[in-house]
Amino acid sequence: MTERPEYVLDDQIGYVLRRVTQRHLAIFAERLPQVTSVQWAVLARLSELGPLSQNHLGRMTAMDAATIKGVVDRLARQGLVETAADPNDKRRLTVSLTGAGAALFSDGVATALKVSAETLGPLTAPERAQLLALLLKLV
Repeated sequence: MTERPEYVLDDQIGYVLRRVTQRHLAIFAERLPQVTSVQWAVLARLSELGPLSQNHLGRMTAMDAATIKGVVDRLARQGLVETAADPNDKRRLTVSLTGAGAALFSDGVATALKVSAETLGPLTAPERAQLLALLLKLV
C-alpha cells in the first residue's frame, strides 16, 4: 500500500490566498463602503484609461462578460458610470465615468492606498515588494 501524501489545508496556496482576500475585502468594505473592491477596480481603470467598451473594460479588470455587465449596471444605477452606444459600432457599449464617479474615485484614492497598506501591514517594506512581485509572476 502506497502512502498518501499529507494534505494540510493551511499549507495550500488557494486556501491562504482566500483568507488574505477575505481580510482585504473586510478592510476595504470598512474604509470604502460606497463601492465594492470589484466596483473600485472598474472606477480605477476608467480613471486611468478613459472611456472603454464594456468588453475591453472587462478584459482590463480581469472580469468575464457577465460579471463586468453586472458591475457596470450596478455602478450605472449608483450614477458613477454611464454607458452609450459606440457611434462606430452600435453593438458595442462604451462605459465612462460620470462626474460623481470621477469624484468618488479621486476622493477615495488615498483611502484605497491605505487599505492596501493595511492589508500588507504585517510585512516589512521589502517583504511587501517581494510578495507583490511574486504574485504578479503567477498572473
